[in-house]
This record gives sequence, structure tokens and C-alpha cells, in this order.
Amino acid sequence: MRVSVVAVGKAKERYIAEGIAEYEKRLGPYGGAKVVEVRDERIPKNASPAEEVQVKEREGERLLAAVPDGALVVALDPAGVAWSSEELAEHVGRWEIEGVRDVSFLIGGPLGLSDAVYARSDLRLSLSKMTFLHTLVRVILLEQIYRAFRILRGEPYHK
Repeated sequence: MRVSVVAVGKAKERYIAEGIAEYEKRLGPYGGAKVVEVRDERIPKNASPAEEVQVKEREGERLLAAVPDGALVVALDPAGVAWSSEELAEHVGRWEIEGVRDVSFLIGGPLGLSDAVYARSDLRLSLSKMTFLHTLVRVILLEQIYRAFRILRGEPYHK
């Protein structure tokens, strides 16, 4: 199963880029994972609600264009379902058994995801009720995906 994390904007912070690279390397033996960054849209100062919707729509188009055809799409959404690491592992295992070839996790920008992204999503997943820097979410998500594969394979992991 191929895993992609498709995210709005570049991870400019060195520690985040290093974390992404580390987990992409660690996920190699499990089929790999890649982070795909799509261009973010400039948010006008004092943007109106309509302008914010336009920003999300443009970013959403870019996110969806980066999703492989037929992929299972998981939208990261603070209002989504919250799973434990073990529950994520169960779902990843089920997707493998069901023959899912591609899973794409979508991470929006500061304004979140568009309605079109939510409409295309097969699942809305929350990592926490807390708010995180949207570039840092990439590392947190990759770590949880890595942990899920380790759990599935019965390999040791930090509890």
C-alpha cells in the first residue's frame, strides 16, 4: 500500500523537514510514504469570508489534483473521528487486506479544507482537539502511520 501525505504549503522549518525525511525513510520497508506539498494561496489581509472560501477552494483543487486515481482519501479535520494509535493500525491493516493500493492523507492550510475536499474524502480524521502548526502535523501524522505499521507487524514501539 502506498501512502501519501498531501499538504498545503512548504515546510520551511528545518526541524520539520528533517522530521519528514526521517519518517519517510523509516516507512520505506513498509511500502513507503511520501509527502507531497502543493502551493498555498496568499490570504488577503482582512480577508472576507468569501475570500477565505476562495482560498480554500483553490488550495483544495491543488490537493485533489495530487491524489492518485482511486485512492482512499483521509481528510485531516479537527472535527473528524479521533482514533488511538491501535485503532489507526487496525484500519491500516484492514485497508491492506481489502487491497487498497493508495491512501492519501490531506492536510489543509491555515484556513482548513474546502467543501470539495470533504466531499471527496472517504474519512475525516482528527489527530487531536488541540491546534497544531499545519506543517508540524505532517511529522505527527507520519509518526502515527509508522507506529501503525509497527503495531501491525508486531514490532516494538514506544507506548
